[in-house]
Amino acid sequence: MPHHHRGLRPAIPAAATRLLRRPRLLIVGCGDVGQRVARLLATRWRLVALTSDAARAPALRALGLRPLVGNLDRPDTLRRLGALAPRVLHLAPPPGQGADDPRTAHLLQALARHAPPGGHRLVYGSTTGVYGDCAGARFDETRPVAPASDRAHRRVAAERRVREAGRGGRLKATILRIPGIYAGDRPGGHPRERLQRGTPVLRAEDDVHTNHIHADDLARACVAALLRGRAQRVIHACDGTELKMGDYFDLAADLCGLPRPPRISRAEAQQRLSPMQMSFLSESRRLINRRLKDELRLALRHPSVATGLLA
Repeated sequence: MPHHHRGLRPAIPAAATRLLRRPRLLIVGCGDVGQRVARLLATRWRLVALTSDAARAPALRALGLRPLVGNLDRPDTLRRLGALAPRVLHLAPPPGQGADDPRTAHLLQALARHAPPGGHRLVYGSTTGVYGDCAGARFDETRPVAPASDRAHRRVAAERRVREAGRGGRLKATILRIPGIYAGDRPGGHPRERLQRGTPVLRAEDDVHTNHIHADDLARACVAALLRGRAQRVIHACDGTELKMGDYFDLAADLCGLPRPPRISRAEAQQRLSPMQMSFLSESRRLINRRLKDELRLALRHPSVATGLLA
């Protein structure tokens, strides 16, 4: 009579064991920055990307991502989400209208259904627009938010939901407040196109301070926050450049060998530029990024726009 060994299992191949041991990450909002994160991690992590467009699945698979079709506007499509990975990178924007972000609410509800021991580790990509106009002040992350547009109010609402979930013990959350993202290979992410159109900028006395981050450095900041971000912490994900917007475009023009943009008054800009363009010209701030460097221990590849624009 053959002797049966209870509990024995077929040997798992070493390659499969290594795959199972890899950290798992769910990327929600896998646009340009999410795809850059995927390129950084694809050979070392198991990656899942939530997409509302099934047609994007082949492109996501080509980046080493496992696509999951679901829609943050339809909570019934998100039931499996919380069980997929203990780490979550949330880069999905809020809806285009209103003062709240139900998408973040739906995501947090889905994660709470299948929370791992200790809760999920979540990094949320917010915006520096939550501060409103700061009249060119230089400040760190302790400054209170003062949103001045519906777009900024939606981000503040999302941040509040994320932090409330963190206080409830359901997740450990780090919030990255992100300024203008640029890169030569990012759609619309280089000032060259605007310079070629001859779009004007404000004269020096009317101009505003602006902040930037290279898209590759932002992707690296996302990974650093997933690994080293403190719970319930806000981080300025920006470089150390302190330029007014017109000076930024002058620098870009010089580096590209293009004419500098024309300078106009604020009153003239209101006649010539769109409301969206004017909204960016109504807020001035200079962000301190000490936490990014000291807490996340991130050495920026492009610590100023001068090197980043050349890249």
